[in-house]
Parts: sequence; C-alpha cells; structure tokens
Amino acid sequence: MGQIKHNQTEKGGSFFYELEGKSLAAMTYILAGEHKIIIDHTEVDPSLKGQSIGKKLQAELVEYVRKNGIKVMPLCPFANATFKKTPEWQDVLA
Repeated sequence: MGQIKHNQTEKGGSFFYELEGKSLAAMTYILAGEHKIIIDHTEVDPSLKGQSIGKKLQAELVEYVRKNGIKVMPLCPFANATFKKTPEWQDVLA
C-alpha cells in the first residue's frame, strides 16, 4: 500500500502517491500569492487505474488548503471536474 506525500517549493508544490519509493501519481500546483494556489496538472500511472488515486490526492490537497486558509483555482481539467462533482469541497474554491 502506497502513501500520499506533500512537497512544497518556493513557487508551488505537489501531492504525490508513492509506492515502494516510486512516485506513481501527482497533483501539482503553483502558488498565486500567499492565500491562493492554482492546480495545474494531475497525472496517475495507468497501473493505478480505477483506484481513485487522483481523487485521493485532491482530498489531501483540500484538507491542506482548509487548514492553511488557502483558496484554490483548478485549471487542471481533472481537478476542475472533481470539484464540480464534490459539493463538500466548494468552500475552498477561489
């Protein structure tokens, strides 16, 4: 069983799924000021298809932004569609 980790840099970061030391999925974002991020890309290895890993990454991101008072702009088509399907996450949208 893999685990979701978070990595942040000066300009952005990612939530990624790691299994046996290898990153197999990631949701990346760019910082847009102190209190806003832009989700720009989500990628999941085909071997993880059907396991909802992309949504799990997004759930971790939502938890993180709520704790830190950050709003989200989902430019990534996957993230945008998932926000639309998940009403309980609407509060974090910019």
